[in-house]
Amino acid sequence: MVDSAFAPFAELVPEASEETAPFWDGLAAGELRLQHCPACGSYQHPAESFCYACGSTDVAWEAVHGHGAVYSFIVVHQPYHAAFRDRLPYVVATVQLDEGPRMLGPIFDIDPAAVAIGMRVQPRIEPVSADRAALFFAPEG
Repeated sequence: MVDSAFAPFAELVPEASEETAPFWDGLAAGELRLQHCPACGSYQHPAESFCYACGSTDVAWEAVHGHGAVYSFIVVHQPYHAAFRDRLPYVVATVQLDEGPRMLGPIFDIDPAAVAIGMRVQPRIEPVSADRAALFFAPEG
């Protein structure tokens, strides 16, 4: 079931390409999936046809926990899209995942003054339509 508070985000979820479909399919299934390289063990995001670390073309998709730490963040005070209007102010963070890659995403439902570099966060996957979901972050815990 789609929480009506997240339905406005549906139009912001891009169409999946052949390369990114496993990521978006994972979110729709309620899990965060990243590409993993069996040759060197690294994880990567965004998706690519080769491993960023070693160049191997043998990359596979794996579900990950997706917990991490805020690496950098900004507080947004302007509604750049109608979906965000009722959430002002909100935080957009670069999150250093425990698996290695950095990902960008909003952190909602927290006082922006409480967000700090190094703060632990976890993925918050929310359905935005019957078959699509989006990735947000939430304080760990």
